[in-house]
Amino acid sequence: MIPALAPLFIADFEHYRDVLVLPDDPRVGVPLRTFLTSEYLNEVLTRFGSAYPDSDPRGLASIWCKYYFIKLIPPVVAASLILNQPLPLHLDQVQLILSDDGLPAAFKLPDAGQRWKPTPADAFERFDELLDHHLRPFIETLARHVRLSPKVLWSNAGNYFEWLLGVLATAMPHADLTHGHQLLNAHLLPDGRRNPLYQPVRYLKVEGQDEPKRQRRVCCIRYRVKGLDYCGNCPLS
Repeated sequence: MIPALAPLFIADFEHYRDVLVLPDDPRVGVPLRTFLTSEYLNEVLTRFGSAYPDSDPRGLASIWCKYYFIKLIPPVVAASLILNQPLPLHLDQVQLILSDDGLPAAFKLPDAGQRWKPTPADAFERFDELLDHHLRPFIETLARHVRLSPKVLWSNAGNYFEWLLGVLATAMPHADLTHGHQLLNAHLLPDGRRNPLYQPVRYLKVEGQDEPKRQRRVCCIRYRVKGLDYCGNCPLS
């Protein structure tokens, strides 16, 4: 565990305490640049896919990356928004620790980073390391490897980002989550590029129900994995 992040890992977040670790963690990690080579990706996706024989590789990659994002995004975003602690996430600096079944178990970071001084002016400065130096190259490489639209993988990441903001708002009602919402509601990035995390989720009014239905904007193609059906938030169901 990274000591500076200890205040986060309590109650429902306790299981994240060993997900972001430092180089002294004894578990073996593989550099992400190595992991994203065709040979390594093939091996991991084949291992993961053994539980779902005859499945579409694109569906397997999408489901596998969900495990990746649910491990990475909640502690990283919470550390930034709640503790004002940026983390070194550049793809060239991070190692991925895998479980025996080939799923993401933890991320070995080069150091713990230092708290923002001064606080970032906007969401794009706050999340630049996560967005442009980790998620973007990771998603583009994985999508290219399995010939899948990057929008599907970005939607997976955005789904967990948006979900986390809801969790934090409930658990810490006085927390300033402004930059998190700013990122998800910006149609364009400062340089004019499309924001791939723009409004990944919408809330629909359903007749006869008091609470709106939470629905993803882009399908995760989970149904392409043999034995799995549409998820509860699928826009196609």
